[in-house]
Amino acid sequence: MRKLTIDLGALANNLSTMRKLVNSDRETKVLGVVKANAYGHGMLEVAKRLEQEGIDFLGVADLEEARTLRSAGITSRILAWLHDPSDDFVFAVKHDVDLAVSSADQLMRITKASDSLAKPCRIHIKVDTGLSRNGVTLTDLDELLALIKTAVDQGKVIASGIFSHLSSTGVQEDLAQIARFDEALAKAESHGLNFEVRHLTASDGTLSYPQARYDMVRIGVALYGLSPFSDNRAKEFGLKPVMKATASVVQTKRVPAGEGVSYGYLYKTSRETTLALVPVGYAEGLPRNASTKAKVLINGKEHFIQSRIAMDQFVVDVGDASVSPGDEVILFGTDNLTADDLANAAETINYEIVTRMGGRFIREYVG
Repeated sequence: MRKLTIDLGALANNLSTMRKLVNSDRETKVLGVVKANAYGHGMLEVAKRLEQEGIDFLGVADLEEARTLRSAGITSRILAWLHDPSDDFVFAVKHDVDLAVSSADQLMRITKASDSLAKPCRIHIKVDTGLSRNGVTLTDLDELLALIKTAVDQGKVIASGIFSHLSSTGVQEDLAQIARFDEALAKAESHGLNFEVRHLTASDGTLSYPQARYDMVRIGVALYGLSPFSDNRAKEFGLKPVMKATASVVQTKRVPAGEGVSYGYLYKTSRETTLALVPVGYAEGLPRNASTKAKVLINGKEHFIQSRIAMDQFVVDVGDASVSPGDEVILFGTDNLTADDLANAAETINYEIVTRMGGRFIREYVG
């Protein structure tokens, strides 16, 4: 009675669309971001399809995600960029997982793992160009580059990449970060380091700054058919939604005017009407603060979620429309009702909507 339909054909379409965009003037690799269970779409199924489509890299946040992919037989290049101080990098070296490096301590632990296996580790230097999260600052970069050059010369690491991440604050801020990234590249070159891939932009930056695509782009939310911009719809870029969230009406009842509905009586009926009960709540990831503001589609007609969104259910006033138990309720995933619509109702972003979907939803893969 609760289903997330994941269209892997749409995923392949979105990858093809972004590839055509970035390769209009030169050969640029694409890293498909599958962290956080592929933004809620199912990491293994998504990764397998991307691998079939010849993805250049897969991107994950941490080593556990990389371990899950390798354990499932995924052989594509994988980059993991967020490391715990206690992480043991032996698995990464043994199973050819590229690792981001942003400190001397991380480099030391990686080279120790490489020594134990007599095998070099592929690393990507993570530079903080202004996001002020993960990464080495430009001030400390020369020191780290010198250590990496020594490790390269000793055969302990392979300098596969160098990358950063835009803050997406505004054009002026983004251009400043691009300039700092170019400064970081010049520093690396001065240390005699040459990289297979230089990468800076995610979906938003890839669409906005052709000059900053370098050797590879990281595509996350656009892969899943969502726009990275609040003022653009995904279909404007030729992207198709991959996730469709649906449920079934489980009960209907006629009630008189003046009837309070669900917790707190956020809504009271203004006339005799039909209420439809839908078994999806915040346990499935439906934002509670979208109560009374979000819409759903039932039999092709839009209805507001008038009640409080509870843990397991919400109520829709369908008036005199013909609605029965078993009828499909679309929460989002069509051209007319998107994750952006639900995000706007919840005062958040489409990234959060799809990533949080779970609970008792059953994923069904098509395409």
